[in-house]
Formats: sequence, C-alpha cells, structure tokens
Amino acid sequence: MKKLIITLVAVLVSSPFFAQTAFDKFDGQEEVTSIVVNKKMFELMSKVKVDTSDKEAQQYMNLIKKLDNLKVFTTQNSRVEGEMKATADKYIKTAGLEELMRINDKGKNVKIMVRSGAKDTQIKELLMFVEGGKDEDTVLMSLTGDFDLNEISILTDKMRIPGGDDLKKATKGKK
Repeated sequence: MKKLIITLVAVLVSSPFFAQTAFDKFDGQEEVTSIVVNKKMFELMSKVKVDTSDKEAQQYMNLIKKLDNLKVFTTQNSRVEGEMKATADKYIKTAGLEELMRINDKGKNVKIMVRSGAKDTQIKELLMFVEGGKDEDTVLMSLTGDFDLNEISILTDKMRIPGGDDLKKATKGKK
C-alpha cells in the first residue's frame, strides 16, 4: 500500500513537468516555428515600468507575474501536424486535463483543455491545439502558471501568440 501511495504522489507531482518534455521534441525542428518563454523571462518582463494610467498594460503586467512557462509550436507540415496531434492527445489523457471548449469551423478544429486551480476560473495549465484548415498553421500551445482564465485575452493581444484569436474567441463569455 505504501508503494502505491508513493507511486501515485510521484505521478501527480511530475505531471506538470511532463508537459515541459512532452512537447520539447518540436523545438528546433526545421518544419516548426517555436516560441518558448520561461519563468525567468516572465519575471524580467514583469519588472518593466508601465504607464499606471493604462489599465490594459497594468493587467498584462499582473498576469505575467503569474505565469511559469509558455510554449507555442506551429507548422504547416502534415507529418509534423500528425505528430503534434498524437502527442497532444497522449498528453491530455495522462495529464488529467479537462476539456474547456471544442470548436470546429470550416475544417479548422480547436481544442482547449485546462487543469483547474482552487477557484472555477483559476487555471494551472492551459493546452490549446488548433488543427489548421487548408493552408493554415497547426498550433500547439502549452501555458502553465497560476492565472485566471479571464486574463488570457490580454496575453494573446500583447504577445501576438499564434492561435491567440481562437483562444480569445473561446474564452470570451467564460467570465
């Protein structure tokens, strides 16, 4: 029984770290565009002076203090798209993510999955997979931290994240 409990604790503690390695194989591939922002960069960004009268800039600064890691991978290569889809599906099953929303629009499929925090709108991890339609990018995004779902549109606007428009549409009305 003791071994079972230790194993269970190890799995639960390691699952946030699995996201970091599960998607790392796409970083540096020739057919993939990568954006990787680590906690240290978010810490540095949060120290930038902003105009206190600009409410949106202030909200952005408050949000980035809560983020740990952002990884975005995009491709139009069908082989890599298949690998991304398989990796995301496997990760979703093993990481205990819940489906927040699914959108199918003109051949473009968007899945948004989350691991919730203590409150309903508090998020520990957000995973978005956009299966691009014809001539569109496929996007895999992983965002970890301790943030509120309502704050995401600010991040996607300020950082111009690929797939950000899809995420913004999906989180609109979830307040």
